[in-house]
Amino acid sequence: MAGGLFALLDDVAALARLAAASVDDVGAAAGRATTKAAGVVVDDTAVTPQYVHGVTADRELPMIRRIAVGSIRNKLLLILPVALVLSQFLPWLLTPILMTGGAYLCYEGAEKVWSRIRGHEGHALPVAEAGVDAEKVMVSGAIRTDLILSAEIMVIALNEVADEPFVSRLLILVVVAIVITVAVYGVVGIIVKIDDVGLHLTQRSSAALQRLGRGLVAFMPRLLATISVVGTAAMLWVGGHIELVGLDDLGWHAPYDAVHHLEEKVHHAVSGAGGALGWMVNTVASAILGLVVGAVVMVVMHLLPFGKKSAPAH
Repeated sequence: MAGGLFALLDDVAALARLAAASVDDVGAAAGRATTKAAGVVVDDTAVTPQYVHGVTADRELPMIRRIAVGSIRNKLLLILPVALVLSQFLPWLLTPILMTGGAYLCYEGAEKVWSRIRGHEGHALPVAEAGVDAEKVMVSGAIRTDLILSAEIMVIALNEVADEPFVSRLLILVVVAIVITVAVYGVVGIIVKIDDVGLHLTQRSSAALQRLGRGLVAFMPRLLATISVVGTAAMLWVGGHIELVGLDDLGWHAPYDAVHHLEEKVHHAVSGAGGALGWMVNTVASAILGLVVGAVVMVVMHLLPFGKKSAPAH
């Protein structure tokens, strides 16, 4: 009897160790998948603050919360089931889908670059001035945009763990969806409240706190401008790299081989910093390819009737 009990305890301990190892594996794979999607995450973080432009301070966080809830629904209820079904039964479709999303990122990045060159960047009417239903419209628009970015994030993550068993893929992607959503909208929440914190500090009696508050208020426009530039660069880099790797997977190896050869050459030519410089070469080459692909898509879209955009509201 005692022997049977000890044997049972040994089995339980073995199962516990196996479960712990599985959790570690899922966590590690989720970390790798999240890292691969980091460029799109930066873009998502850069895009979202514009949707609370002009909103009164008491409505900023509620709007972000509603967008975050819509984002997690996008990922878990729409994108995840479709992605898992495709990976299970039509895995060959993942590369073309990934490249389509990459082309969209390139297009968005090229549009932003072109708008900056022309000096015709759109300025949305503040929600506080746009009417009672404007907040609902802005939240709906943000969730639609998030659907595209979230799809790209989830497909990138899925592509990273495509060789894992089905249950592991499911768990990893659920972890990625939750972690990325919390990270993105947590950071966005902090960003949009920095100026409010600064304004609050300017009303304190301490001269040092007042200076800090004024500094935070003055810093916000620069921060948002920097995030916008980083987001644009991330779109071109990630989109271009997706196209580069996708072309290689589909059998056109020349572009990927050329970039990889140049990266290796720089890596071995410079001691110490060769790895970082090689990565920079790959990144710049991917961004240039992204800009070229985005420009082509942009021209095609503007030539098509449904691709013509109306003038932005001011």
